[in-house]
Amino acid sequence: MTFGLILVVIILLGALFSTILLFGKGDDDYSNAAKKNTTNLSVIYIVVILLSFIAVGVYIKWFT
Repeated sequence: MTFGLILVVIILLGALFSTILLFGKGDDDYSNAAKKNTTNLSVIYIVVILLSFIAVGVYIKWFT
């Protein structure tokens, strides 16, 4: 039990230390990449939702 607790504390401190080291480093192109990814995901969701509605309509029309 003590070994596990010590291991958790060591991992927690390592994660905290690495987070603090990486805190100041930012990606200059992040805004453009995020905007492009958001647009792509929105298009994918719209297409999938439309295809799902069509599939449900076909199922209701011919299989019920």
